[in-house]
Amino acid sequence: MIKYSVENGIATVSFDMQGYPMNVMNDDSMKAFHENMTNAIQDSNVKGIIIASEKEDNFFAGADLKWLQGLLKNFDAKKQFESQKNLELMFRSFETCGKPLVAAINGHALGGGYEIALLCHYRIAINNPKIKIGLPEAKIGLFPGAGGTQRLPRMLGIEAAAPILLEGKEMSPQDALKVGMINELAANREEMLAAARKWIEANPKAMQPWDEEKKGKIVYKDSFKIPNGAIQSPKGAMLMLPGTALMMDKTKGNYPAQLYIMKCVYEGLQVPIDKGLIIEARYFVELMGRPEPRGMIRTLFVAMGEANKGIARPKNIPVATIKKVGVLGAGLMGAGVAYVTAMAGMQVVLKDVTLAAAEKGKDYSRDLCKKGISKGKTTQEKSDALLNLIQTTENVKDLEGCDLIIEAVFENRELKYKVTQETEAVIPATAVFGSNTSTLPITGLAEASVRPDNFIGIHFFSPVDKMPLVEIIKGKKTSEHAIALTVDYVTKIRKTPIVVEDSRGFYTSRCFGTYTSEGIEMVAEGIHPQLVETAGVMAGMPVGPLDVADAVAIDLAYKVMKQQEQDTGEKIESIPSGKVVKKFVEELERFGKKNGKGFYAYPENGKKYIWEGLAELYPVKAEQPDMEYLKRRILHRQAIEAVKCLEEGVLHSATDGDIGSILAWGFAPYTGGIFSYVDGVGLQKFVKELDELADVSGERFRPTAKLREMAQKNETFF
Repeated sequence: MIKYSVENGIATVSFDMQGYPMNVMNDDSMKAFHENMTNAIQDSNVKGIIIASEKEDNFFAGADLKWLQGLLKNFDAKKQFESQKNLELMFRSFETCGKPLVAAINGHALGGGYEIALLCHYRIAINNPKIKIGLPEAKIGLFPGAGGTQRLPRMLGIEAAAPILLEGKEMSPQDALKVGMINELAANREEMLAAARKWIEANPKAMQPWDEEKKGKIVYKDSFKIPNGAIQSPKGAMLMLPGTALMMDKTKGNYPAQLYIMKCVYEGLQVPIDKGLIIEARYFVELMGRPEPRGMIRTLFVAMGEANKGIARPKNIPVATIKKVGVLGAGLMGAGVAYVTAMAGMQVVLKDVTLAAAEKGKDYSRDLCKKGISKGKTTQEKSDALLNLIQTTENVKDLEGCDLIIEAVFENRELKYKVTQETEAVIPATAVFGSNTSTLPITGLAEASVRPDNFIGIHFFSPVDKMPLVEIIKGKKTSEHAIALTVDYVTKIRKTPIVVEDSRGFYTSRCFGTYTSEGIEMVAEGIHPQLVETAGVMAGMPVGPLDVADAVAIDLAYKVMKQQEQDTGEKIESIPSGKVVKKFVEELERFGKKNGKGFYAYPENGKKYIWEGLAELYPVKAEQPDMEYLKRRILHRQAIEAVKCLEEGVLHSATDGDIGSILAWGFAPYTGGIFSYVDGVGLQKFVKELDELADVSGERFRPTAKLREMAQKNETFF
């Protein structure tokens, strides 16, 4: 766990957690840390202590997230407060031990790891740009709870520390040195340890800048001044008052960690650090009891990590070797797929009906390469190598030898049938054919295939180079080989895969569609369009539902509805929002952003604004609903659709649902995902509120029988 040694009166306490890829904070590591530090402090022959790591690229990576997840799941506030307080007091006892402490940072020092470095009197890091130093806890719904909110502002000042704490910024050693997070750089481990010993020899009475020695003890300095202005100073007031307002504007009040950070800084910096640490511990435990960190840690880190490692692939299938990928259709989607595939080092054949069209698709990669070079993210040599991997063609025979085909033509069943049949005539029998469709059932599309066992859905999101999720859709006859190869491909291009069962709209399109349709329905009911848009953003969605509808294209939604009408007999007018969409397309020719006319108007030389004609079509009611009702309606509508997807077997797990909801359409990330949101509300309350919404706004909100049963049994999704 820890290697302990003493040389020339200087002890080295070096973390080396066996069985862990990184050194992490948990009960075992902190117990070992306490024991070894106590040995060094009590040894009269030890005049200074170096805290280091034996792991090559890791100093200390913060909390063990699975351990932390266990604490959150079996949360006991009283017990956790005692534990947190003891950790704070332990760290405080180390920094006031009377011996100089140096952190020798040879690799990533993040979260609790950097807080260990903060309790030291001096910090030296190896000058490696790949090393990350910082306090990223805010990204998982928590905040630095081992002294970070108290030590960093006292060291750097409130203004410099605030963005590091609130945004979870991670810095290279050079950048960390510039802002004062570390004190010195070293070329390598040997030089770093030598510098640490030299500093200890030169500073035998080292203390924190906020401490002083009184009657043989190191205590907080009454005269200590916060750098660049205390809380109760004109500068402090200028920072805290507008800073809190800006923070609330940015988070919309949905991310409690940031508010707790501000509380810790505001309250803790007005008292001695010993009391400030207890304030931090209390707020940390209070935050731990909330649903947000529980959901964010579970989904954004634990589950996402497992998904990125390919947990969705069948285990009995060998990992596929994918060398050559064919992309059918060089539009925006196909061009993006070609780029990310070449980025992963695979050969790409980009086919369209003409060579000129295929070359236009390749221009997308050329443009991204140029931008990368201009920003210093890549080189001309690397860009040339990437572009050489993309072969453009109009000839289907060039697809010979492809291991995987990704069809990205228009959302038209007949066209997809045609390209499937002509492509399968030339590709190997073992090749997998993936259709990039957002709504059309894969089993139906596979009817055009002579080998439906190798036919699969592979749903990318636009823009492909930026969107992290790929939804893999399993048709009725799709084989495990096809699933495994597709998952292998998705992980190879560094995207996150989820595997779902076949249905109309699958999971993501089906649930995402409820966001825009509910927003449109609200407008049709007479709710002010700006209120609808604001409610979407306040609920935690990236942009308002009308804005999304315009961006995706209203006529595309119309085409999907028409296809559904043709396939199922369900009339457009019977779909919530269908009448509005039909009117916009058939009568008004308002297709969205692409033709400059949608729910918004798009002047050539000006900022877009909500189209004034909406008020004439759908008069605004005199009495408008409150914001909390609108937010609840927006989020609950998406959530009940996701619940139905799980019950119908479209989703394999609530975990897949959470990952997909955040990565595919940006469902309120602070919740941890759509099922974590339901658990956070509480099933009994969720069912009650759904019934209330159904009574007022329609049966689409009505809870399912199974959901009612879960609520009655007080069950949860996790």
